[in-house]
Order: sequence, then C-alpha cells, then structure tokens
Amino acid sequence: MQNIVYTLTNCTSELVSSNIRNESIAGPISCLSGGTGTGYFVYAVNSRSVAIDSLPSYCSVVYRGTAGCTNWNQNWTFREEMEDFSRTVPWDYDNNDCTRCRGSCGHKQAGRSCGYNQATNQTFCIPNNNDTATRIQRTHVVLITGLCIAAFVILISLSVAYYIYQKFDKENLTRLKVEKFLAMYKSTNPTRYTYASIKKVTKNFKHKLGQGGYGSVYRGEILDGIPVAVKMLEISRTGDEFINEVVTMGRIHHMNVVRLLGYCPEGPRRALIYEFMPNQSLDRFIFPRDQDRKAAAPPFSMEKLQEIILGTARGIEYLHQGCDQRILHFDIKPHNILLDRDFNPKISDFGLAKLCSRDQSAITMTAARGTKGYIAPEVYSRNFRTVSHKSDVYSFGMLVLEMVSGRRNVDPSIDNQSDAYLPEWSYNLLIQGGSDTVVEMDCDDVSEIARKLIIVALWCIQWSSADRPSMTRVVQMLMGNSDSLEIPPKPFVSSSVDQHDAIHIPLN
Repeated sequence: MQNIVYTLTNCTSELVSSNIRNESIAGPISCLSGGTGTGYFVYAVNSRSVAIDSLPSYCSVVYRGTAGCTNWNQNWTFREEMEDFSRTVPWDYDNNDCTRCRGSCGHKQAGRSCGYNQATNQTFCIPNNNDTATRIQRTHVVLITGLCIAAFVILISLSVAYYIYQKFDKENLTRLKVEKFLAMYKSTNPTRYTYASIKKVTKNFKHKLGQGGYGSVYRGEILDGIPVAVKMLEISRTGDEFINEVVTMGRIHHMNVVRLLGYCPEGPRRALIYEFMPNQSLDRFIFPRDQDRKAAAPPFSMEKLQEIILGTARGIEYLHQGCDQRILHFDIKPHNILLDRDFNPKISDFGLAKLCSRDQSAITMTAARGTKGYIAPEVYSRNFRTVSHKSDVYSFGMLVLEMVSGRRNVDPSIDNQSDAYLPEWSYNLLIQGGSDTVVEMDCDDVSEIARKLIIVALWCIQWSSADRPSMTRVVQMLMGNSDSLEIPPKPFVSSSVDQHDAIHIPLN
C-alpha cells in the first residue's frame, strides 16, 4: 500500500487548469464543495510536488494529511491515486451535511473551514490562523487581568494590614507613654480608676450631662455618694492631651479651678473624674438671646457678673503666678468656666494647656490652639509678637465682653459679622454711652460696674500682647473703680457698626 501526502485547500472559485498541473491536483471534492455560486471549492493537492505558496491567493489550506492506496500503481498520477483513495474510503454523508457544516463554520464560528473525520464519520470546523492568534490573545488578556487583580488584592491587603499595624502601634506607644508618666507621678493626689470602676461610678453611663468635641460627660458617685463628673475622652484625643490634663490639674488646688479627683488610663477608654458642678457651664447663663436657654437660665445682675469675672481672673492669675510652673490654659471661654452650687466660677478643661517656667517670657508652638473668637492674634499668626501668658489675657477679655453684653463674639445667626463685631461695638458704646440708653436685661444694673468691666476687657484684647496687662494687674483693676482706669486705644481696625441693632448698656 502506498501513502499519499495531500493538502486540502478551499478556494473561493474553481481552479483553472493552467494554474497548476492537472496531475498534482484532484477535485473539487463534491461532498466538501458547494458548487457554483457558493464560494466553496475544496481540492486535494499533492503536498510533495506542489508548494503551498504557489496556490492562487483565493485558496487557503484547510487540512494536511496522508491517504493509503490499496491497489496502487506506480504509473498513476496524483489524481488517479486520490480517486482510488476516494473509492476505498466511505465518504458517508450527503451534501446537506456539507452545507450545514460550511454554514456553521463560516458564519457561527468566524469563517472557519469545514473538515471531515474519517474515524468518526463526522464533519468538523478546522481552525484557521486567526483563531489561534485570537486564542493566544485571549489567554494573554486573561493572564494579565488575573495578575492585575491579584496584585490589587495583595496591595489592598498590605495597606489594610499596615493601617491596622500603625493604629495598634500608635495606641500601644500612647499607652506606654501614659503608663510611664503615671509611674513618674505616683504621688499625685488624683486616684487611679479601672474602666470597670468607671462604669460602676457612672452606673454604666446612665446619666449624661453633656457632649463636646473632647467627648461625653456623665454624672457619677464615689465613696459615700459624693457626686462627680466623669469625662470620657474620645479615641481621637491624644495621649499627650490626657497627660497634660492629669499632670496640670493634679497639682492645682485653688477655689477657682475645678479639682481633678481621679482618672482612668486604660488604652483608648480614658476618663477624667472631676468635682461635680451642679450649675454646669457659664455659657448657659450669659446668653439670654438663646431661646432654648432663656427660661432655665436667667441672666445675672451686673454685681454677680463682676463676682464671676473677678473669680475667673483670680483663677487665671493663680495658673500664671501661683504654681511652681506657669500654666497657660489656651482655651478660656464660657463653656470652660463651670459654676458650683453658689455660682462660684471654676476653670476647667486643661487639655490644651502648656507648662513653662515662671520667668519664661515666650513659648514656641507648632500649631494654633484654642476656640475661634477667643484665640489671641499671636497664637494663629507670628506677625503679632510671640505667644506668652498674655494669650490667656486676650481670651479672658473676650469672655468679659460676652458676659457684659450678653451676646456672642462669634454669632452664626448674624449674616454680616462685621456689623456685629463685639470689640468695636463695645468700644463705641464706651465712648458714646449716655443715660438715655436702654438695658435689655431683667434687673437693675450698675452702670459704673459695666463701664469698668468694658474698660478692663478692652485693655485685655489689645492686638499687641505687650499692651495687655498681666492677670495680676487685671485683678487689681477689677477690684478698683472705673475713675482710676484709663480709656484704652482701639483694639481693632474700625468698621461700620449698626447702632440700632446693638444692645445698649448705660455707662455714665
């Protein structure tokens, strides 16, 4: 038996005899071709004598194979060999099968050629070069996509792991810092509590007194029913601020400063325990325009305001001059002035405080600290001299102006803040005052006290810290009378003020 090496080629039109030698080609093969008008003409070409690139451009290779001739004659041509092969091989399918095969391969599978499997007696689609390239391209796309997804997942996982590590590492460093500090200051008076004890003291945080940017305040009881205020610090509150408050307030014993009774340093669940102030903060009483507070907190008389202002001034003076180290509060405002049962003022919240030696005239700061409306110019801009204890004097002056006027320094309900700038309004009132002005308060105020308080406040808020008095001098001014006080220069750049909207207080 002789093996014939052949190539099946599909041509879009019939081959002309002059294109290739007749003895090297057989076809078209009827069962694989569609006939005239179909564009499918399949020929068998002798692979040994015909180079594939010699075929016309409208022909393409669809299959290469070998065929065995049982009655082979050496004088036979290739055509005769293929005819003998065709007679001995059962091409057992009709033209409908060929048509269906060509239709399926040509349309549904993007121009593939149709072939025949002798072993299974079935037609099949023969992949072309474009199919192979497409499969390779798809494989590459899938591989690259998979690698990108894997890299992204790994990157996200590493980022999350790094964030968690940094978070716990930061918390651990803060905890170690707090523990180191507590070990150094074992002898301080405040008592150390566990978190479980804090829950017991507050009856599982049952009675909430208030909420602020620092955290929440709850009422509790220690020992034999002694009421206390427990401030639970937010997680965002740094260990430095916690240490600041404990080390600062732990050494202070003054009638006008809130006393720190205890603390809890357990990780992020830090707490500070203070003596209980039944009348809460000063801002509940000095702003009668706040409708939600008017009924519960009537305004004070001018005499009582002077007592509260003097007590607050003495507390700040003690911080500046009465301790081994000077304590700068940096957040003097009505909310941080608490009132006891007899409305005596006590300064609270030392989270932003800084310690320095008593002879130190200036300190360095990396960032502004305090509350808008009470921050001294030099704290937020180095163009106004240096930061010192005079920065607290400025905040105190703003506090006094608010207490005397009953209006806020920064009032979000007023559209044009320049028309309601409290220092300018107060200065104009001091210069223009008269007996025909009207007091919008429900009690008889002493105009002399109001005049003195405004003069002292305007001295305290001078833009240059060198022009501000010390707190010792402020206490002296408050204890004297207004006749001995010099009118201060304007502590602001002048702007128009709507006098009709002002709250008038008789000064003369």
